[in-house]
Amino acid sequence: MEPPPRVVTLVLVAPDGRLVGSLPPFAVDVPWWQEAGPVVRGAREQHGAEITLLRLLDSERPAPHGGAVTYLAEVQQPVAAAPWPGSLDDHPLRMPWARPGGPARDLAWADAMLAERGMRRTGPAEQVRSWNLSSLWRLPVDGGSAWLKAVPPFFAHEGPILARLESPAVPDLLAQHEGRILMPEIPGEDLYDAPLPRLLEMVSVLVDLQRGWIGRTDELSATGLPDWRAPSLAPLIASALERTAAELTDEEGRALATFVDGLDARFAATAACGLPDTLVHGDFHPGNTRGTETTLVLLDWGDCGIGHPLLDESAFLDRIPHDAVASVREHWHASWRAAVPGSDPGRASRLLAPVAAARQAVIYRAFLDGIEPSEQPYHCADPADWLHRTAVLLRSAPGE
Repeated sequence: MEPPPRVVTLVLVAPDGRLVGSLPPFAVDVPWWQEAGPVVRGAREQHGAEITLLRLLDSERPAPHGGAVTYLAEVQQPVAAAPWPGSLDDHPLRMPWARPGGPARDLAWADAMLAERGMRRTGPAEQVRSWNLSSLWRLPVDGGSAWLKAVPPFFAHEGPILARLESPAVPDLLAQHEGRILMPEIPGEDLYDAPLPRLLEMVSVLVDLQRGWIGRTDELSATGLPDWRAPSLAPLIASALERTAAELTDEEGRALATFVDGLDARFAATAACGLPDTLVHGDFHPGNTRGTETTLVLLDWGDCGIGHPLLDESAFLDRIPHDAVASVREHWHASWRAAVPGSDPGRASRLLAPVAAARQAVIYRAFLDGIEPSEQPYHCADPADWLHRTAVLLRSAPGE
């Protein structure tokens, strides 16, 4: 269901954090809460204000997207603003870019990195996205664009792993340091609606990357990647279930408790299928790929970790047309049978389907633990949603 329109109220602060006031609400044509660009343009067009979006303050709806949304924004120049009756607090989990002056510090770092490489910004930076999982800016430079991405501590391994992968199938790096990543423009377009041949190519690119990291999990661990191998993932799933139990039905709770009790046996059966642990993208879907007719790049490696390679399968199959699923699944399994002769990726896939869904609940629970309360509406429903899906998968394949 399409979300309702987004109606934005901006609470303004000066770069030193001093409260300026609020602007009258205005509508923007993109409902997605984290998309900053339409809000920046709307403030300029509706109120003549040049703003930098900082963070979510409040939302009419309990979960994304659309509806009335209030943000904190930074303004450099005097603006006619009404008094705002609320108060601004601090929080230890606030992201650096969500504080006044934080985006400016990120941009100053990017400008310094560009200068070291003989490049320079040729115009104003364009704010693209700002939320608890990333701050994204497009920087015009001579001959094109560069992209600045800042990520939270739980994604800080993204820069180091991109530096280690050194593959044409992942984004190039201009610089990376402590959660900041500077990248050149990636040619092509985002491939949300890719046709079947491109979907197969995406799977081949991922499998080739994963094959290259078989037997090298110690190197992956050294870059700070989270560990989703059986000994680590089982207790994480158990914890996610315990902390989300109140949001599940009694029937779901019983089914998931039985599932958790059987995880050791399920992981042993999965291991017997013969596919070794390796690099996991963690958020592999067509929209996280970009390319031209001859190139393909896998984006957004902040969610990556170490685990069974087929943990990436379920989410990808969920995001493609139904009539492409069988062909993509068979290509995926054939690729792994060729990579690891004698393996049984088909059985591993069936065993891992509920595990992959439960891992998503683990991920979203970690997000909630790592972000401040005002930003939690972005993810508050997700752990229970993924455990609901896990229960559905268990009912559909009770014998696995």
